[in-house]
Formats: sequence, C-alpha cells, structure tokens
Amino acid sequence: MSALNKSQIQQVYCRRAKNYNFTANLYYAIGFREFAYRRKAVRALNLREGNTVVEISCGTGLNFAYLQEAVGPEGRIIGVDLTAAMLEQAQRRVEQHHWKNIELVHCDAARYRFPEAFSGIISTFAITLIPEYDEIIKNGADALKPNGRWVVLDFKLPSNIFSFLAPLGVAITKPFGVSLDLANHHPWESIERYMHNLIVEELYGGFAYIAEGSKVTA
Repeated sequence: MSALNKSQIQQVYCRRAKNYNFTANLYYAIGFREFAYRRKAVRALNLREGNTVVEISCGTGLNFAYLQEAVGPEGRIIGVDLTAAMLEQAQRRVEQHHWKNIELVHCDAARYRFPEAFSGIISTFAITLIPEYDEIIKNGADALKPNGRWVVLDFKLPSNIFSFLAPLGVAITKPFGVSLDLANHHPWESIERYMHNLIVEELYGGFAYIAEGSKVTA
C-alpha cells in the first residue's frame, strides 16, 4: 500500500471522526500507552501559564486537556486540522469543557500561517502522514519565539530486534492511513535541521518516538 494523498487522508479521517476517540483507546489492548505518550509529549514543550501553543493536525482534540494544564486559562491553544469532521468533534470537546481559549482552524497545515509570539508547536501521530512535513516544520521553526519548542510524537519503524514486526505494526495502524511508504518520512531529521538541541526518545520498542527541538537565537 502506498502513502495516501491528502484527499484520501481526509476521507479516512472523515469516516473515523466520530469513533476516533474510542478506536484510539483500543491500542491499550496491545500495551500501547497512547495517552501517557501524549502527556509526555506535551511536557516536552516546557510550556508555562499564559503561553500560546499551536497543534498541527489536532484531530478531535485529544491533547487539549494536557495543553490546558500547561498554559492555563490565560494561555492560548490553536488547533489546526485538514478534516472538518475531526474539527467538529474537537469543537464538541471544547464546548463540553467550556474552554474559552481554544481556536480551531480548518486548514491544510502546509498552507497554515503561524501566528506571532507563540511558544510551542506539537503534532501527535499525524505529521508523518503529510507529504510537506519538512516544510511545515521549517515554517513553524521560523515563526517560533526564541526558546520555543517543536515536539513530534509519531510512529516509525524500529531499527532494533523488533524490526521483523514492522509489517504487523503497519497492519495495526493501517486504518489510520499508515503505510510502509511512510517509513521514508523522518520528521525528527527536519527538527534537527531547523531547530537546536534535538532529543529523540524511542517508545514502545522503537515503533514510536518523541522528537523535540528548541529554537536558539544568536
């Protein structure tokens, strides 16, 4: 199976939007601690109360509660997503929690214009699917405030003894648009290229990772 184009990605996530939160929980059955990893990725942003953070491909807003804890009610969260159906679910989450500091943007991330004066960017289980991931990471890095951070949590192929399980890993995540072709997408290399102080932590036997980089000015 080859990598999906954007239209196909929209179709996949439009179909999965209503049940996305439930299906994400199913990964716990195979020991994949998705929500623990999400919380860990948010912590890597080193956000403070009052900060502004952008989430690329925010989906149904599964990270919003963690981001709220980090920036507080005086902070600002901007969620960007390609699929309107996912944003509808995110809006429901926002309304249920009465959050007043979240802005949802229906936009192709490759065309998104980052705001001024913001402190962090995060993308979880999404940016590897986007063909222009390198361009997005560069644009975000250019726009970040000094000492701002870029964090990516995503899947990858392991380079250890578990590499023989790669076809199984692809099969499990196939319903979310993952294909073996995406193994050639290395967002952590883009973070290293455009940011500083790259840290990569492998998770779940090397099938997932958190990559983080900071913006350092001369």
